[in-house]
Amino acid sequence: MVRDFGNGEIFRSKIIETEAYFGFQDKANHASKGKTPRTAIMFDEGGTIYVYLIYGRYWLLNFVTGSADIPQAVLIRGVEEVSGPVRLGKRLKLDKSFYGEDLGNSNRLWIEDSEFTGEIIRSPRIGVDYAGEEWKNKPWRFVLEI
Repeated sequence: MVRDFGNGEIFRSKIIETEAYFGFQDKANHASKGKTPRTAIMFDEGGTIYVYLIYGRYWLLNFVTGSADIPQAVLIRGVEEVSGPVRLGKRLKLDKSFYGEDLGNSNRLWIEDSEFTGEIIRSPRIGVDYAGEEWKNKPWRFVLEI
């Protein structure tokens, strides 16, 4: 993942931790109750950025992954140099202006191909107890162990 801050500073790091959110039926998905102003971008074709604010001050980074009208996204939880979605949002200096940005055309944030070594470990997602036993225990958290 690459973030160009526009001032000569470029941050490049491998994504090593994600969580998947799958459509309407996934009770941990922000869009499980339908389209709202907050979740509208999740109903677009995959390849866009979904940022949202937590605790009134931290922006978290998601990539929309579903087909149009199928709200799916992947939360980027960590990269090699930064662990945790709050810390990552702060490091990337995210704000509301990223909402809906096209990853394929962005000059501020994009994904590049890279090689990796290690093993991908699956585990339950973090912080979604409100979604009930079935959904909080889905093994949809993915961590690259190097």
